[in-house]
Amino acid sequence: MSLNDLLVNLNLIMPITILTAWACVLLLVDLFIPKERKGITALLAALGLLVALALVISRAGVATSAFNGMIMIDGFATFMSVIFLFSGLAGIAVAYDYLIRSGIERGEYYVLLLFSIVGMMLMAAAADLIMVFLALELLSIPLYVLAGIAVPRPDSEEAALKYFLLGAFASGFFLYGTALVYGATGSTALTEIVSATTSGGVNLSFLVIGAGLILVGLGFKVAVVPFHMWTPDVYQGAPSSVTAFMAVGAKAAGFAALLRIFVLAFPPLAMDLTPVLWALAAFTMIIGNVIAIAQRNIKRMLAYSSIAHAGYIMMALVPYGQGNVAADTVASALFYLLAYMLTSFAAWAVVIALEHNMGEGRDTDGLSLEDYSGLGQKQPALAAAMTVAMLSFIGIPPTLGFVGKFYLLRTVIEGGFPGLALIGLLTSLVSAYYYLRVVVYMYMRDGEPVVRREPWLYFTALATAVGVVVLSIFSEPLFNWASQAVLKLI
Repeated sequence: MSLNDLLVNLNLIMPITILTAWACVLLLVDLFIPKERKGITALLAALGLLVALALVISRAGVATSAFNGMIMIDGFATFMSVIFLFSGLAGIAVAYDYLIRSGIERGEYYVLLLFSIVGMMLMAAAADLIMVFLALELLSIPLYVLAGIAVPRPDSEEAALKYFLLGAFASGFFLYGTALVYGATGSTALTEIVSATTSGGVNLSFLVIGAGLILVGLGFKVAVVPFHMWTPDVYQGAPSSVTAFMAVGAKAAGFAALLRIFVLAFPPLAMDLTPVLWALAAFTMIIGNVIAIAQRNIKRMLAYSSIAHAGYIMMALVPYGQGNVAADTVASALFYLLAYMLTSFAAWAVVIALEHNMGEGRDTDGLSLEDYSGLGQKQPALAAAMTVAMLSFIGIPPTLGFVGKFYLLRTVIEGGFPGLALIGLLTSLVSAYYYLRVVVYMYMRDGEPVVRREPWLYFTALATAVGVVVLSIFSEPLFNWASQAVLKLI
């Protein structure tokens, strides 16, 4: 590739190029920023995300490819990039004050966050299994470091080690699956894989096993059962600001890869893979919601909640091979990821506001359900934001969670899987128990909750909660945007 071709390709992926360069420069600039003024690094990181977001939006509607078709710039990549960049902005907002009071404020925190977002954006745009793997590692390695950034806290170090070991294990599955797919089809490009499959002459057994191993590798990233074992311990042990970002960004990136790979490359394998996807979705919804009932720690409860929501999104992937509903499959999953992003940050901002620091002499760490007693009387704004988040997680109107689940269930029923839709509906009813339990503690139990009066946490909690309610009223334009985002994917 000539220098001119390289420049042309870098221009085609300008938002990713700018954000990568920004992160590299910020890593150097941070060396000259005094420790007590690391807020400048956070501000510069947020500015980089805003610039990238403006570039992404300005290129909406563009459909092209770069680097010999390894990267696809289309509506799908644009939609997912918007989710990732907003997640980054919210991640910085919830982290700023939290890092200061926790004594772990480091400029490299924001640099690592930017590099992880670059990996997520590449993962959504990747049209080749090799590129998916490179993007997967780029988004994962910074998260491994961020999970353990609260050294010398043992729980943070344990979370980083568990996340790293199981993440490396998942990458091995993905690579082995990629090797088998290449051996069966002679290519790692998604479009060439489906062409080789439909034309015949491929080793179908190798291809199905390879697709299954890729599903396992990405299943670890999105935390579907039985590949969810790392999630509760990592979510609990990692700094809460990292957990908030990880819960949204890593999951959304994993599903971006799953959607593009399966819808673009593996439709001919739908008969073999659909029963597996059905079982993964069903068991993930059931186990995630049932185990969440027993949790008294709010971070572990939200961890199992995250697992359950992975099951709901996986439910949309089940009818992926049916051409008549494939577009709705992707659109409903994209819409639900947007709803999940806003809802999650509303909940996690409140969790971080109530969390206590180690060594403060308090009897609790602010992360048990009992610590939410009386929040409705002492901090009505935060309690209202948490209530909105809990209702949205259940799927109660008027919230984006309700609209998202409606689209998911409609897609599954139209795809011919009413039994799976019934499981999704019943598990949502089960989830109402542990979500509404938080609301009961906030409004119907007496207590003296100690809440951090930190402006960025308040702003994030209230802004996302308002977005969850207001955008549910204007959900049709959002779903139409998600539907248009898949036109170049299908």
